[in-house]
Amino acid sequence: MNKEHRNLRAIEFQGKYITLLGTAHVSKSSVEDVEGQLSRNHFDAVAVELCPNRHKALQNPDSLAKMDLFQVLRENKTTMVLANLALGAYQQRIADEIGIDPGAEMKAAVRIGQEMKIPVLLIDREIGTTLKRVAGNIPWWQHLGLLAGLLASIVTHDKVTEEEIEKLKQGDILESALTQFAERNDRLFKPLIEERDEYMALRLQSELDSSPFRNVLAVVGAGHLSGIAERFAAPLPGREAIEARLAQLDQIKKRGPWMKIISWLIVVLIFAGFALGFHRSANLGVELVIEWIVLTGGLSALGTLFAAAHPLTVLAAFLAAPLTTLNPTIGAGFVTAAAELYLRKPEVGDFSRLRSDTARLKGWWENRVARTLLIFLFSSLGAAAGVYIAGFRIVEKLTLG
Repeated sequence: MNKEHRNLRAIEFQGKYITLLGTAHVSKSSVEDVEGQLSRNHFDAVAVELCPNRHKALQNPDSLAKMDLFQVLRENKTTMVLANLALGAYQQRIADEIGIDPGAEMKAAVRIGQEMKIPVLLIDREIGTTLKRVAGNIPWWQHLGLLAGLLASIVTHDKVTEEEIEKLKQGDILESALTQFAERNDRLFKPLIEERDEYMALRLQSELDSSPFRNVLAVVGAGHLSGIAERFAAPLPGREAIEARLAQLDQIKKRGPWMKIISWLIVVLIFAGFALGFHRSANLGVELVIEWIVLTGGLSALGTLFAAAHPLTVLAAFLAAPLTTLNPTIGAGFVTAAAELYLRKPEVGDFSRLRSDTARLKGWWENRVARTLLIFLFSSLGAAAGVYIAGFRIVEKLTLG
């Protein structure tokens, strides 16, 4: 039977017991709650709302210093790295105002568990998988808004009191960073909160089913408390069903072939527009080509300039965008970021200061690593905007002509 008391849920599962402790990820009282539970009760294991990558980041904050930027660009992980940095910056901004490290209650649970020599179980889904499933669950045109929401969360200069931080006990740190979207978009809320509730409940069931643990403390964000408890109240699946469902929740939706088809179709239509323009008159054809170069190259260069890129990188954006926009296999952002890395290679200090620098808005432009990521983003957005504007201009001129 489940028992409710403040931010606790006591759950009995197949003769074993789970104490769910709901915390705010940035809260002094949450750290005290964790310490109190582990000091007053005997637990065989402590489970935490961490995935291996977040656990690694907590244990080794300098891991970003080992990031290979070229590899990030090659593997098309730039947007994911930007999102992770923005999320960390949001959490750090709040934490700095109340003098406590981000994820301090999780650090305390891990540290005390290790000191007591009891197993520490990582039960949350990989943050990268969650963000990709969020992106895959919303229309492509909302992806920019999603990233903008994360970036905007570090722009605000409003002071946050500890009392307001305690309100995070009603939510999730990732949800809070995206709150304007999560509140009005069920497609975002499902992978962000509901799926993770189910994932953590299944991970706890799997751990208890396959281990001798009889009494486990599970430290999770308070926003997940009710969702996890409710899943234990429902009929529980067998071991094979659990593993199958976990694998399902770990899957990342692949982009359908129609996206590539649409990309190449746009290219074909643009070339068809050029051809039709030249067929009507050489002057019209040249005019369409020049307008394409000016709009795609100019807007990409403008985005690159906004990111405070090297002048030669801005030039590279202007020259590359008109060509890369006609080749879906390579983006303008890859060219501009590679050019910036060659012209102003980040130093060791840029990597080591990355987390602290990105906690400040100005730091995104001062740090060479963060600035390179911004160059990739803004030059890509500029080139994409140029494609649509130039495309409409071609249609307009051919129609009027």
